[in-house]
This record gives sequence, structure tokens and C-alpha cells, in this order.
Amino acid sequence: MAVRAANIGPKGRRRRALMGVATLAVGVVALVVSLMSGVDRGWRVALVVPFWAGALGLSQARAHT
Repeated sequence: MAVRAANIGPKGRRRRALMGVATLAVGVVALVVSLMSGVDRGWRVALVVPFWAGALGLSQARAHT
């Protein structure tokens, strides 16, 4: 069995997980607002950034890195 070398402690993991969830929530709210207000599809491409950042934060928290 391989030993996992954690880069961050429990406090750092919790912070990254919370920031990941918060960033994903911001992305969802921004998507809903842009859909409700009729923003052009091209501008919604920018929402990749919060979704990517949120997924990255959750991934790092899960992988202990």
C-alpha cells in the first residue's frame, strides 16, 4: 500500500474545499443571472473561469495537495 504524502493539513484542505464550493456557487449564480437577463452566449464563455477554479479547489482538497 502506497503512503500518501500530504502537501497541506486539514485546515488547508478545509479552506480549499470551502473556496471551491464558494467559487462554484458564484459560477452557478452568474450563469443563472446571465441566462435570465439574456446575455449573449459568447459572454457566458467567461464563466469557464469560476467553474474551473472551483473544480480545481475541490480537486486539490480531495487529493491533499
